[in-house]
Amino acid sequence: MLYAGIAALVVIAWAIYTYNRFVTLGRRAGEAWSGISVQLKRRRDLIPNLADVVKGYAAHEKGLFSEVAAARAALGTIPADVPTPELAASENRVTGLAGKLVAVSEAYPDLKADTAFLKLQAALFETEDQLQMARRYYNGTVRNYMILYESFPSLLLPKLFPFARREYFQLENDADRAAPQVIL
Repeated sequence: MLYAGIAALVVIAWAIYTYNRFVTLGRRAGEAWSGISVQLKRRRDLIPNLADVVKGYAAHEKGLFSEVAAARAALGTIPADVPTPELAASENRVTGLAGKLVAVSEAYPDLKADTAFLKLQAALFETEDQLQMARRYYNGTVRNYMILYESFPSLLLPKLFPFARREYFQLENDADRAAPQVIL
């Protein structure tokens, strides 16, 4: 009887500890996603400004500017509060277009010397670095959460409580990993 009581206490203590780990990792993943959202918003605000500065120097690049505007409009239709494959694909498209904007600038020496362009370019590069760090933190948190979610015996708790699977924020298309090609 004593051993059964001790065993029950150990199981209850383990369940409480594991439940709290799920909650902690879930909250950290939410915090990490919030960090990504902040950087995505910052990038969304920077890219049109960068496009406007480039547009003044490269008026014949209208196709690229239309693509930037369409990509930004598409992002506005996707909720950014939860990571989804659609959001990841749209954000990856915007990343590629931002790279193209910067690449276009290489053909215009006056643009490369423009103070507004240089400030926007530096802010965009800083934002991309911050976004990469936020993605790494988010994916690391999701990794830890999913290890707990899929490991025995902790995998029993999601069946009893509302703990959901979480997805990594990753590139969906291998072509998105390649450097953007700009033809002038």
